[in-house]
Amino acid sequence: MIVTTQHGFDPSNPRPLKRLRSLLFASAVRPDMVAKMPRTGTDGLVIDNEDATPAANKAEGRELAKKLASGFAEDPNVHTQVFVRVNAVASEWFVEDIRLGLHPSLAGVIVPKVETLDHMETVSEALDQVGLGSLGIMVGLETALGVADSRILLGHPRAIAGYFGAEDFIVDMGGVRTGSNHEVHYARSQVALAGRLAGVPVLDQIVADFGDDERCAREVAEARAMGYRGKICIHPRQVTIVNEGFVPNANEIDRARRLIDLYEMAQSEGRGAVSFEGQMIDEPLAAQARQLLDLDRL
Repeated sequence: MIVTTQHGFDPSNPRPLKRLRSLLFASAVRPDMVAKMPRTGTDGLVIDNEDATPAANKAEGRELAKKLASGFAEDPNVHTQVFVRVNAVASEWFVEDIRLGLHPSLAGVIVPKVETLDHMETVSEALDQVGLGSLGIMVGLETALGVADSRILLGHPRAIAGYFGAEDFIVDMGGVRTGSNHEVHYARSQVALAGRLAGVPVLDQIVADFGDDERCAREVAEARAMGYRGKICIHPRQVTIVNEGFVPNANEIDRARRLIDLYEMAQSEGRGAVSFEGQMIDEPLAAQARQLLDLDRL
């Protein structure tokens, strides 16, 4: 028997996500900024009651987050997926964030600094208790323990996506954040691998210097190459760079089609491999080309 909440949702089956290349954050206590977010072209917007909202304004943030989400749900012109980021499970604000700060229309709830399955269960039970059984969890992997156990956390049935938070991760490690990203390469790769094994999309770290378009584009290319499906944005100017970077360009599409055509012709002639633009093409490389064309069709 399926147990449903007071809203008629199935707790065992969170609503699925649409494509999520870009995820734009804005403070819950800046409704003027949040209201403009759907016009940026972002695939997802986040009303943030965690880092972007001061401790003294958490209660106001909850009220505004729920009100803004309700308004977006009632606006037929808003097609962007809407999320709310609550405070961490261990924080003093978490319980009230779940009880008072969420709306049933949300695409999901974002929980930062998730570290254990107990955290996932706590969030899941809290959502069910307030009648929000359809909301899945986007898992924030931002600590050493969270990254180390990311495959386990993303494998929880309530997990619908995850993200790697490099800034908090380095704080937890006691390291130094650099523009090279060398210090987070292992952790970044670990989260990408965990997402693949768990079968959920994962989003890459922020670029804190939102004026550095070159770095944003470079990190998008890196993230896409690693298997990430999107990237967190902290400023509207990053959205277009991110959206464009997570889909193949015209040259990539043309090359992939020509490669597949030549490979399939070789297969029909009984040849297992063929030379293409100075490179030997076999099934693994053909599979990569097919995946690229699949991205273009999303």
